[in-house]
Amino acid sequence: MADFKYEIKETIGTISESPKGWTKELNLVSWNGKAPKFDLRDWAPEHEKMGKGITLNTDELRALKDLLNQMEL
Repeated sequence: MADFKYEIKETIGTISESPKGWTKELNLVSWNGKAPKFDLRDWAPEHEKMGKGITLNTDELRALKDLLNQMEL
């Protein structure tokens, strides 16, 4: 697997935390020096490891927000 770099530019919030201390977070992350994107994934306590996640640009995040607003929870 190729090396990659990431930098968390802004922590938006934590959605949940596991008993082992991993947190599911929404952050603004720059991957490999590119423009930051919204990123939703699990992170180890010191952000040294990460789980699989998704990245969204601003338009995609707005579309997701609109879909969630339409749901009855």
